[in-house]
Amino acid sequence: MCLGIPGKIHSIRDDAGLTMGVVDFGGVRRDVCLQYVADEVAVGDYVIVHVGFAITRVDEEEAQRTFEILKEMSQLDELEWMADLVEKGKGAGETA
Repeated sequence: MCLGIPGKIHSIRDDAGLTMGVVDFGGVRRDVCLQYVADEVAVGDYVIVHVGFAITRVDEEEAQRTFEILKEMSQLDELEWMADLVEKGKGAGETA
């Protein structure tokens, strides 16, 4: 099953002409391509990310609702696994 995960944009940068950023997924930060939504987003906005690409902007309420539904469906195992590594000081999934 392919999922789009909501996250909050922490930073935005230009990477050789491609809009990239760091997106926070409940404490886990990952590099994400923001090119598809570059004209619609700013730091602090929420986006839905699918396989490393932000595909749409959403408001905070929708992002929280989606995150909670995914938690209920037990579809956030990968993010929880990465968060556990970060908490243990190994730095996996941490950028910026």
